[in-house]
Amino acid sequence: QVRLVESGGGLVEAGGSLTLSCVSSGDTENFNYMGWFRQAPGKEREDVAIIGRGSLTIADSVKGRFTSSRDNRENTIYLHILKAKPEDNGTYYCAAKVGGWTLPERQSEYDYWGQGTQVTVAS
Repeated sequence: QVRLVESGGGLVEAGGSLTLSCVSSGDTENFNYMGWFRQAPGKEREDVAIIGRGSLTIADSVKGRFTSSRDNRENTIYLHILKAKPEDNGTYYCAAKVGGWTLPERQSEYDYWGQGTQVTVAS
């Protein structure tokens, strides 16, 4: 059974940094793409980072402040939040796409999702 578990959320001061982790378990060897998404209260879920086996795509809205990395040995991906802003508040989810060799364009393309971890930025 595949599971994705996020952790690392919490309270961070504006301008501070935070690193989120997403550990996957089960049949993960075909996770060609994994993504980080966030959902602010009252807003739709949006993508912030998509990490492939050799690629990284960061959303324009967070470019320059967010980055992501992948440790295949540990089946873990990370989201590094730098210079946090109040608009970064929300629940952060990781997701995995099985197979495929093109960058996912829609959230519906992802096969597995974590339960989310909450990030609160104190202004």
